[in-house]
Amino acid sequence: MASKFGLAGGIPERRVRPIWDAVDSRQFKNAFKHVTTLLSKHPNSPYALALKALVLERMGKPEESLSVSLKAKELLYANDSLLMDDLTLSTLQLVFQRLDHLDLATSCYEHACGKFPNNLELMMGLFNCYVREYSFVKQQQTAIKMYKLVGEERFLLWAVCSIQLQVLCGNGGNKLLLLAEGLLKKQVASHSLHEPEALMVYISVLERQAKFGDALELLSGKLGSLFMTEVDKLRIQGRLLAQADDYAAATDIFHKILESCPDDWECFLHYLGCLLEDGSIWSDEAVNDPVHPPKFINCKVSHLTDEQFDSRISIASDFIQKLQADSANNMIRCPYLATIEIERRKHLRGKGNDDNLMDNIVQYFCRFGHLACFTPDVEMFVEVFTADKKAELLGKLMKSSEALSTPPIKTLGLSISLFKLQQLLLGGMFKSSIDDLELSCAQMSEMYCKNLPLSKDLDPQEGMHGEELLSVTCNVLVQLFWRTKNVGYLVEAIMVLEFGLAIRRHVSQFKILLLHLYCHFGALSVSYEWYKSLDIKNILMESVLHHILPQMLVSPLWTELNSLLKDYLKFMDDHFRESADLTFLAYRHRNYSKVIEFVQFKERLQHSSQYLVARVELPILQLKHNADNIEQQEGILQSLKCGIHFLELSNEIGSKSLTFNEDLESRPWWTPTSEKNYLLGPFEGISYCPREVLTKERGTNLQRDIEKKSLLPRMIYLSIQCASSSIKEHGKVNGSVTPDVFSEMKLLLERYAQFLGYSLSDAIEVVMGLSSGGRSSVVSGSNLIDWLNFTVFLNAWKLSSHELVQPDRNGFRPHIWNILDSLLEKYILEKVRSIEFQLCSPWSDFQLLMQLVTEPLAWHGLVIQSCLRSCLPSGKKKKKSESVYQSSSNLAHAITDSVQHLSNVLEQVIEWLSKWNKRPEEESLENILFLLRKDGPNNGPGKVFHILETFISSMNDVELGDHISQSLKSWSPADVARKITTGKLKVLVEFSAICESKLKLLQSIKQQIAQF
Repeated sequence: MASKFGLAGGIPERRVRPIWDAVDSRQFKNAFKHVTTLLSKHPNSPYALALKALVLERMGKPEESLSVSLKAKELLYANDSLLMDDLTLSTLQLVFQRLDHLDLATSCYEHACGKFPNNLELMMGLFNCYVREYSFVKQQQTAIKMYKLVGEERFLLWAVCSIQLQVLCGNGGNKLLLLAEGLLKKQVASHSLHEPEALMVYISVLERQAKFGDALELLSGKLGSLFMTEVDKLRIQGRLLAQADDYAAATDIFHKILESCPDDWECFLHYLGCLLEDGSIWSDEAVNDPVHPPKFINCKVSHLTDEQFDSRISIASDFIQKLQADSANNMIRCPYLATIEIERRKHLRGKGNDDNLMDNIVQYFCRFGHLACFTPDVEMFVEVFTADKKAELLGKLMKSSEALSTPPIKTLGLSISLFKLQQLLLGGMFKSSIDDLELSCAQMSEMYCKNLPLSKDLDPQEGMHGEELLSVTCNVLVQLFWRTKNVGYLVEAIMVLEFGLAIRRHVSQFKILLLHLYCHFGALSVSYEWYKSLDIKNILMESVLHHILPQMLVSPLWTELNSLLKDYLKFMDDHFRESADLTFLAYRHRNYSKVIEFVQFKERLQHSSQYLVARVELPILQLKHNADNIEQQEGILQSLKCGIHFLELSNEIGSKSLTFNEDLESRPWWTPTSEKNYLLGPFEGISYCPREVLTKERGTNLQRDIEKKSLLPRMIYLSIQCASSSIKEHGKVNGSVTPDVFSEMKLLLERYAQFLGYSLSDAIEVVMGLSSGGRSSVVSGSNLIDWLNFTVFLNAWKLSSHELVQPDRNGFRPHIWNILDSLLEKYILEKVRSIEFQLCSPWSDFQLLMQLVTEPLAWHGLVIQSCLRSCLPSGKKKKKSESVYQSSSNLAHAITDSVQHLSNVLEQVIEWLSKWNKRPEEESLENILFLLRKDGPNNGPGKVFHILETFISSMNDVELGDHISQSLKSWSPADVARKITTGKLKVLVEFSAICESKLKLLQSIKQQIAQF
């Protein structure tokens, strides 16, 4: 910033420099003093005003900043004699950008370019404005003007990139690429191209039009010499030849690359795919979903005859053997992994030999089995074996491991690979007996403890040797819980991970596993602390937040959730602003491939499912938080434009294609996606726990959920309006309430009913049937909240009719109101009675109970408050008619009945919650530790825990070193048990406070009615 000095508007640099220096050093008060002095001498200088606006914005005064900026803009427009310098305009642009008024910055530059059409600096500023607005067509037009003005190659390429963006991210058709091609062809003919990036742009334009021959001709001509590295040129050439169906030539190219880069696995796959012509190189799954690329190489059935196939496989084998011979002394994996892939292709052809494939995997194990990457490397290959062959392979690997003579660290690595592969080959150990699984856990924990001295001299930041043993042990213990439902295994898994983190606090894998385990127990406050300790920054927020956000959304930890959502949304919004800066920077640095990459990445983030969820959930959280005060609630709704913005979002979502950017590979096996948790259901003896990345199905379901939740703010607002008009004389409404409110509410009820799978009339029948115990099969745990929310809004809508004049025959409440109160009582108390009074009980039932209180009951409370306000005396002396008086009386009685009903429910919930808080802490700790220290037969959980306790009690400080021995002393089983206890109790205390707040509201309503 401080470098932008000059005689802007006739102001000398020495008067401007102190202002920029103060802004750069964040001394905004000093900057304001300097700019005030400057304005006293130059009161009509647009640049001085722009500086003042900048300082005001940095001081957190956006309204004043905008006012001053607009004044500067007016001066620029009004005085034609003023010089339109880029420094003034760029300062104004910066202010307008930070105030989210990009259109005003653009209009300033458009006006300046209109006055000075041949000023290149101003035109570049205008181009920058269009980059920020992602106006690809206007970018193209402006770039063409600059190219015509000065004839520089870079401006032509700016125009071509803008055309590509219209095709890739805008509404432009592929025909636009012909224009881009024509521009480049003309430039080559007249001036040629002078940069590798320019050639890459030209090739990408041709490639997108499937003009592979033209691209190859370009590459083999004089322009091909622009590539500084021959290998880079060969990679592009091989790809183009393969896409042009010239497989023989493509094979030769990839052959050349492998000779110089023998460890290039991707290149080998391209080589083999072209040699066999089986289509594996053309799989576009990774292109379509770069966040979740496929694990397996998809291959078509090769059209080659058996003789041709055998001949080409033989060629590939000979070539790979040569690469192995040439790299025998190097630790490169590709040539050895390639032999396994060749055998796999034989299997796909029906010519496989299990023994050969096994031998190749065993040889790979002997050479690379000590590496952490061994199991992921061979994972896809072992899937071709039958269950018996997998067991046979495991036996061969164990036998070869025993025969190897390796240093201790490599021996440990081999053992870890065997344990991990054992899980993979034996179906995640689901087919092993419980005794075998417990023995395996004990062996792994003993091996970890035994090998701790190997890490004695490592830096605390470095990974400990054998750390993976603890995560594998944890996974097996969780499997044991799933099979036996003995919660002690889960407690033991937590103890193991806490043990590992006591030694080294920076193992993110342990923290993520712990986070999910504590969530299962309901100790969400502890989970949240472990999430924060991951120190997630920048774009990792988008890929890691899924570990904690879904659980927090249905928890009473509203302060933490508010912080989580705001931090995430702030990062995303900041990133969208900075993305434009990065894009323009890429233009200026002539890195055109990055231009496309930045824009496409921004588009992907804007369609992020998680981003849309956060945008909708933050206002809903605000509405939950203020539901006990209707005046505050109405203030929140006003700030949300009465929910209209989210209604528009709901209308838009249906046409959007959501993206999923979560790092699902980091999730535990038992919850492969946030929607799935195996532990909540019965044990399924599956042979493999797949990562259920059913993107299309997830996208459809989540789209509907977001669309449905986007309706809530508007429906809550309309419910308040409907309730407030429930006793207006003769059905008339006044103030802000109009008949349109009721018709709009009906339309939204119809939409909400569609999400439930019914028409409005059928959905009403379901609700009516629920009161008599019928249609209960329609309402389940997964849609219970939606049905009760629907009933709340239906009741509010019905209140706007004359139903109150004819109350239900069983009391003063209208029939729907009576049903709603009964349903809330039924489902809330059912949950209270069904939850076991144990600290280690699963959390899913708690979550539903909390949702019942914080959503449908809270929205119903708002309707009651609105009704109360409409029937209480307004202070005016106007005499009420008999009909209005009768309606007010009926409504007051209805409110009294409902408040009494709901108060009884909340009192029972609060009493039930108090029993949790009254339990002595020591008793809770003893109950948890008893799960691991039971006397009697030596079976069940506790074996691993006993090994860890024994190790600590007998550890040798000299062998382990000061760091490890001191760290181990900090591990306390009692403290871990206390975390489970206090973590869960904190959540229950927060929930109890919410219930007490709602009960206090109901008691206040009782008192107000008593005075009526």
